[in-house]
This record gives sequence, structure tokens and C-alpha cells, in this order.
Amino acid sequence: MAEFGPLLLRTITSVTSRALSRNAKGAARQCRERCSAAAAASEARAVAAPSVSAFQHLERRRGISSSARACHGDHEEGFEHAETVEITWENKDGLKKKTAAKCGMNLMRVAHKHGIDLEGACEGVCACSTCHVIMSNEVFDQLPEASEDEEDMLDLAFGLTETSRLGCQVIVTPEMDGIVVKLPAATRNFYVDGHVPQPH
Repeated sequence: MAEFGPLLLRTITSVTSRALSRNAKGAARQCRERCSAAAAASEARAVAAPSVSAFQHLERRRGISSSARACHGDHEEGFEHAETVEITWENKDGLKKKTAAKCGMNLMRVAHKHGIDLEGACEGVCACSTCHVIMSNEVFDQLPEASEDEEDMLDLAFGLTETSRLGCQVIVTPEMDGIVVKLPAATRNFYVDGHVPQPH
């Protein structure tokens, strides 16, 4: 019986070792399957969810909000089917250029679309006077009155006249077909670094 002891011990050890090995392999396989499933689910969520910028995350966390970013592209976007009128631009040297303008657009956007030298440093939010234009008496009298904000900005405009308006605040209408819009001799640029904004 004593000689069977070591043999029995080896057999038990071998069987136990194989069982443990099978269990370990099974556990490893289950772990791989679970990890693969979790990775696939995570990837699916990432594809389905919209990307969130760091600033949007900050907005959500702190409860703050911001306005939409300005996106420059086609200046006539949203006005493709609007009526078209003709506007003549006259620069400080008296040179004239005729352009098409879609009703509903403001004069600043029309100018930028056609490469007219009209700055618009604030991008049309009535916070500067660099889109200052001069209208004829007849056209000026037909326009809606300037808002208080526009009047405040016009007070800063170079070469202010009685018929001055901000191009970003004048909306093109069918009645404007054939009008002449004059550009002032200069504009006041309030950028501290000397930057000169270009038409978009």
C-alpha cells in the first residue's frame, strides 16, 4: 500500500492541475468575451452620441450658455429663393460697382459677398461702426428708424452724415432696386493690435 502512496499523490495532483488549467482557460475565455462585448458597447455609444467639446462640457457643468458660433460660408444661405434687386456701390473715389442683392439680406452681407470694401469688424452684431454706409435722402427716408444701439455706434463713425446708417442694420427690400450706396472715406478701426478685418 505504501508504494501506491506516491503514485496516488501524483495522479491526484495531475488531475487537479488539469482541472485547474481548464478552469483557468474557461475563465480567461469568459473574460475576453466580456471585454469584447464591453468594448463593442462602448464604441456603439461613442458613435451614437454627439461629440461634446470641452467648452460644451463646461457649459453643462457650470450651467452657463453661449450663443452659436458664427459660421462663414455662402452669404446667401437661406436667401436662395428670395427676390433679387440691383444695388450700386460707390467708393470714396467715386468708382461704382453694380451688384445683385437678395431681399432679406443686410447690406453688409451683400458687400462681403461681392468683395466691396466694407469691413464689418463686429460681424454684424451692431457693436462697431466699420460697416458705415451713406444712403441717399430718398432711400434714407424710406428705411425703418435706426435703433438706439445703432445710433450709439453711428456716433463713433468717421465722416458721419445725416443719412448715415450701419450696413449690418439695413435690410434689402424690393423697393431698393437700383439704389446707390456710398462708402465713407474711412472707417474707425478699434482693434488694439492694428488688425484690419477683411470681408468674409
